[in-house]
Amino acid sequence: MTTGTGPLVQVEDELRDHLPEPPNDNDLASRLLVSQVASKLRDMIIQDQLKPGTRIRERQLSERLNVSRTPLREAIRILVSERLVHSLPNRGAVVASPDMQEVRQLLEVLGTLEALGGQLAAEFATDERIEEVLALHHEMLSAFYRKDKLAYFKLNQAIHKSIVAAGGNGVLVDTHAQLNARLYRIRYISNQRNDRWHEAVEQHEQIADALKARDAARLAALMRDHISHTWVKVNSVET
Repeated sequence: MTTGTGPLVQVEDELRDHLPEPPNDNDLASRLLVSQVASKLRDMIIQDQLKPGTRIRERQLSERLNVSRTPLREAIRILVSERLVHSLPNRGAVVASPDMQEVRQLLEVLGTLEALGGQLAAEFATDERIEEVLALHHEMLSAFYRKDKLAYFKLNQAIHKSIVAAGGNGVLVDTHAQLNARLYRIRYISNQRNDRWHEAVEQHEQIADALKARDAARLAALMRDHISHTWVKVNSVET
């Protein structure tokens, strides 16, 4: 019978020495603050409080958001990784301003990814995951009836991400998240078309019905078509 001084114990001690320290409350609070600041910056970008092509002025923003420069810079780095913001030599951080050709190409690829996400969700999502998506759908409808466009947009985004996640393909989830982040402002703009808002809601009703029925082919087609409507709305605004 071994005692507490054998080779196995020595290996365990060595491994323990190399393990990272568990996060403390200050670390968690810092990460939460950075996440909140990043979320606020995204809202300011999509609502044109920070316009495309404009420089992000850290001192003014830190005063406006009532945060120090450190969490603000970390939040800006997140937006740079999402390509909502560009870091340019001698200019610092600048809000991204994609041209319409790039937007069209991004939406074409996103439509293909969401079609695959819909197909996989219909085939492999658990009943619980489907119920979660449907619950988000009902919350989104409430925001629509309240005419709360920002809440509607965020719930809309949550629905699309949840459908893609429900299929269980991690590579698709990551790729979709990266591409969707670049289109965050564009998709918000498409939601501002009051004359076509009801059309987007009707499309979401059809998406919810197809998911509930686990109709993979129909859901894939609806998801792709929904993104193509985004391009139509954005293009009509810009032109």
